[in-house]
Amino acid sequence: MRVLVTRPAHSAEKTAQRLRDMGHEPLLLPLRQPLHDSAAAARALAAGSGPIAVTSAEALRVVSALGETLRPHLGRPLFAVGEATAKEAESLGFRSVSSSLGNGRDLADLIAAQKADGLLYLAGLPRAETFEQGLRDLGIRFSVAECYRMQPAAPGPAAIEALFSAGRPEAILFYSRQTADDFFRLPDLRTALPEVGEIRLLCLSEVVAQAIPADLKDKATIAPMPDEKSLLSLL
Repeated sequence: MRVLVTRPAHSAEKTAQRLRDMGHEPLLLPLRQPLHDSAAAARALAAGSGPIAVTSAEALRVVSALGETLRPHLGRPLFAVGEATAKEAESLGFRSVSSSLGNGRDLADLIAAQKADGLLYLAGLPRAETFEQGLRDLGIRFSVAECYRMQPAAPGPAAIEALFSAGRPEAILFYSRQTADDFFRLPDLRTALPEVGEIRLLCLSEVVAQAIPADLKDKATIAPMPDEKSLLSLL
């Protein structure tokens, strides 16, 4: 099956290999690219010694650039959304990593259950408010360091034509509300979709699926859990 991956390039390459291992043909079309601010992350880390939270592995890629500056912080408790993000934190050397299986609200509940407080949230833009609202609801003190921004990376007509020259996708993977919005705002991408009902629009979560246009809702399927393993199980 030809599967279109709309993730940023770094993550998309890993997804592409998983798809090949499953016998699918990946088509990579990054619609966002990260702009890192490692200095902002370094300042925020230096300002405290309490627990850290991340809701995306992109934040960990930011701090991975800090090198020796990161070393004194590797013993701080780190809370992450999802097993994959937790593993990335462990690969950087964080020694006390806990992860939630669901969304940002689930992570807030986990932090409350472990009685963590004075949290540093390494965040990006744009982002959902789910995690921060959950922390407020639970009375957990936190600060936010915005250390990366996901910028639109709209492909031109020639790039789209080249990508689909060997055949159009039979399924599209959407990992975020922003990239799904980006996809359906680009007329060249919308018109590249098959007109008949072969296309499958696979969404990581209910929030992501909200970006699917009304006339295509019947082609959308939501992953049972908001992680890549569940999303790929839909293929």
